[in-house]
Amino acid sequence: MKIQFRPMLWPSIFSIVTFIILCSFGTWQLKRLHWKEALIQRYITESQSNPISNPLEFSKSKINEFKAVEIFGKFLHNNEIYITGKTYEGNAGFHVVTPFKMENNKIVLINRGWVSEGYKDPKKRKFSLAEGQVKLKGIIRYPQQKGYFVPENDGENGFWFTIIPNQIFKFIKTNSNFVIKDYYIDALRLGEKITLPIGVDGKPNLRNQHLSYAITWYGLALSLLFVYFSYHASSGRLIFKKTKSNG
Repeated sequence: MKIQFRPMLWPSIFSIVTFIILCSFGTWQLKRLHWKEALIQRYITESQSNPISNPLEFSKSKINEFKAVEIFGKFLHNNEIYITGKTYEGNAGFHVVTPFKMENNKIVLINRGWVSEGYKDPKKRKFSLAEGQVKLKGIIRYPQQKGYFVPENDGENGFWFTIIPNQIFKFIKTNSNFVIKDYYIDALRLGEKITLPIGVDGKPNLRNQHLSYAITWYGLALSLLFVYFSYHASSGRLIFKKTKSNG
């Protein structure tokens, strides 16, 4: 089989550059896949480990994200804020974030979980406003990073999109000597009965579609090659000829 190939200059340059870009996107998604799998494994390991129960541990050293905690304290319901744009089983609503004063007077933010639009007003869910000392089980989370297309927090107008403890404590005017800014806590949902706010269930709910994304990018790269060579074949610039045998 003899192949005659006369590539066109600009289509070839465009195809080579685009092919490299598509393959690089696919490779990047594979790297993201390995990172996400490691993150999920870390979530499982830390959340199922022995919980931190001593409030002093919160100020001694940096705590691993997803570490389980079990602490006593009191919710400061008057200073709760609401993270907009949250859903539960397809229903729109908010996450209720409430300051929690521990036994050593340190205050940490608790993401108590989801409520619907109809229950955003605490007056309509007085049953959820736990009074006095309570035991809270949860998972350590680091401050969220604002996404590129996510608006800035605007506490003055009641618009919160990202849990950044430093910003929230500053807005509610909490004494900085008593607050914990390095992390917040996702409250765990306890028992079979679902009550408001609906906390996390302790299972990794981290979206992981990087493999399908990688396959898509690599598939586009292969499709580009098919179109490139098909175009050259249809224009007579790629010819396959059978060689004659000498016998």
